[in-house]
Amino acid sequence: MAICVTGLPILAVSGLLGLSVLLGGCDRHSGAEQAVLHVWAHAGQEAERRVLQAQLERFNQQSDETQLKLTFIPERDYNAQVQAAALAGDLPDLLEFDGPYLYNYIWQQHLIPLEDLLPRALLNDLLPSIVAQGSYAGHLYSVGVYDSGLGLYARQSALKQIGARIPASAGDAWSIDEFNQILGKLAARDSDQAVLDIKLNYTGEWYTYGFSPLLQSAGADLIERRSYRVSVGTINNAAAVSAMQQLQSWIQQGYVDPNLDDAAFTGGRVAMSWVGHWEYERYRNAHKADLLVLPLPDFGQGSRTGQGSWNWGISRGSRHPQVAAQFIEFLMRTDEVLAMCDANGAVPGIKSAVQQSTLYGGQGPLALFAAQLTHGVSVPRPKTPAYPVITTEFQNAFQQIRNGGDVQQALNAAAQKIDQDILDNQGYPFIEQ
Repeated sequence: MAICVTGLPILAVSGLLGLSVLLGGCDRHSGAEQAVLHVWAHAGQEAERRVLQAQLERFNQQSDETQLKLTFIPERDYNAQVQAAALAGDLPDLLEFDGPYLYNYIWQQHLIPLEDLLPRALLNDLLPSIVAQGSYAGHLYSVGVYDSGLGLYARQSALKQIGARIPASAGDAWSIDEFNQILGKLAARDSDQAVLDIKLNYTGEWYTYGFSPLLQSAGADLIERRSYRVSVGTINNAAAVSAMQQLQSWIQQGYVDPNLDDAAFTGGRVAMSWVGHWEYERYRNAHKADLLVLPLPDFGQGSRTGQGSWNWGISRGSRHPQVAAQFIEFLMRTDEVLAMCDANGAVPGIKSAVQQSTLYGGQGPLALFAAQLTHGVSVPRPKTPAYPVITTEFQNAFQQIRNGGDVQQALNAAAQKIDQDILDNQGYPFIEQ
């Protein structure tokens, strides 16, 4: 898988009964053709696709004047498809996209603000993390039906055997020294010493989502966040180098399972897995009541976690933004949010749905993930049009580090390439929409 809306006027969008006026005379009795709005979504899990398709069909049944047409785009190709469509002047009316790419799309003037198109009740119900991810330059440009969580899954029995303390919340997370001691004690009881899964079988955006929180927990970051124009001195400072050296040491000491079969934790080879909410069902089925969900360790500045997932936005070229906004509002209804989150296991994007969720509400087994998103533990990936370059260069650095490369050199190279991209684009100045 970034931000805050204050005091902006909200225009509550009325129901679908008035669409004939809105769409310039399309009348169900006039014989006029239906207005077709094109919707792009990522081709995620089959269960997600089924839910979204059903939601769209129910929405379409409410109107004879407009129909939404849904196209699923493979995740791997999504950003490239958006860019190609933008160049051709053929973006859909409504599109879903991975949250951190939002700021690049805004800078390219692909999207319109939403705060005047969505009702205040919905805006007030959004999780803080959803607002954080979707905001830029004082406007809200996207909202997400769901958000993501990151933490440590562990087998309680394994931790009990070594007398490990069980953190009660993110504010009670293991210090890095404590975590290292736990790894050592677990390894001493393990035949191959591999006791931790960090999903080395994943690639791409996982490296940024999963491991940039180490930097933030250590007092570093991917980029300086006041101006978002300088990476040198932030991604490669002493705190960042120390944090990534720490991760590298876990690999070099043999504590990390390569997890080529994606069964390190489910198969019982390791005691802990560093991953997100999406593994809960599989892990619960494997370990039942022995499963724990814990915060990531504290590298000195408090435990931090990633956030952000797929968001909805409206393209600047849409002829029917009000209708597109009505579909977003439909998707963000409490029952619709819960339907999607039941399908994909993600954290509901609105507070009312979190409260009703058996997983994330109250004392639910994944309440930690919702609490992290609500109480400032999660950190949005950088809110800058430079993000595609930032994540690419951090991924390159991570690959070098995991393979034993010099940490300082890898981070220096990333910092220089990021800063050069920002310089080449005159600092990515915001253009008033």
